[in-house]
Parts: sequence; structure tokens; C-alpha cells
Amino acid sequence: MREPASAPINAFDVARAVREARRGSQSAFADLHRRFVPLVHGILIGRFRPALADELTQDCFALAFGRLAQLKEDHKFGPWIATIARRMPAAALGEVATDDLPEHASTDASPEDRAEAERILRALASLPEAYRETLALRLVEGLGGAEIAALTGLTPDSVRVNLHRGMAKLRAVLGLDRAEGLELRHE
Repeated sequence: MREPASAPINAFDVARAVREARRGSQSAFADLHRRFVPLVHGILIGRFRPALADELTQDCFALAFGRLAQLKEDHKFGPWIATIARRMPAAALGEVATDDLPEHASTDASPEDRAEAERILRALASLPEAYRETLALRLVEGLGGAEIAALTGLTPDSVRVNLHRGMAKLRAVLGLDRAEGLELRHE
């Protein structure tokens, strides 16, 4: 779901885009979507099967744009939409988060690769939220630590700690030692 990289996120640009989006600017809506879609998708992929995460990502943006007037601090759009994503209801859609994980993988992937991706996503979904989200943003969305910090409002140190501790927990759940690599891509 990773979109092409855009300019680094800065609070001034985000606040400007939010103000313009409130006035109905489609390009401002598109800019906010492009900048924050990896954040929203990264949060949702840790909770739902990939196809549903894709759908809920769009639903989350529709909901956020409909509630844009409720955002009190325009520059905090990232943390605000992250909260909306965390509250996206699976039950309303008749879905179960971790029991119904992937049915979606690259059609080019071998059955073994798809099975491994499913195993990793299930393990990721079992982690505490802070680690799950940060790791999904890193491993699935391909974001770097600075990008994760900018999108979420976390400090770079908090991101670094979450990635380090989360990766250790993920390796433990998967039964990997530190020397074994871990690669996860969502296509």
C-alpha cells in the first residue's frame, strides 16, 4: 500500500492542507491522503486481513474527512487519524481481526511465501498495539524511523525503542533468533 515518497511531513504543511481541505479543496484532501495512507494502513494491517485493511483504510479517510471540523489542532492530523484508524470497528463488518487474517497475497508469490506471510502477519497481530503498529509501519509499509515519528507524533527515540522491543517480541513469537532475518512485504 506504500505510495511514492512525498516531501517530509512538517506541521505547517499539514495544518495548511487541513485548512484547505475544510474549505473543500480536493487537492488538499488528496495531499493528506497521500501523506497519511501508510500510517492508517499500517495500523489496520496489524489488526485485519490485508484485503479488509485496504478497504478500511479508505473508510477511515472518508470518516476523517467527514469529521474534519472536529480536529482542534490542524497540525496534529496524523495522530488524530491514527486514533480514528485504531477505533475502526471490525465487528460492524462481521469480521474478526486475527482469526481471519490473510487471504490476500501477491499472486506472484509461491504458496510457501504466502504461508510465511500469513504466519508473520498473525504473529504481528498478537503483539501489543504500540509494537504492532510501529513494526507494521516499518516492515509492511517500508517507512523509516523518522517517517514513523513524523506521521505518528511519537518521538524518534520512542519509535526506536518500539521497533527494537517489538522486533525482539516478534522474533520470539516466530521462534527466530537474532541472527535470522525477517522480511515482510504487503503487495
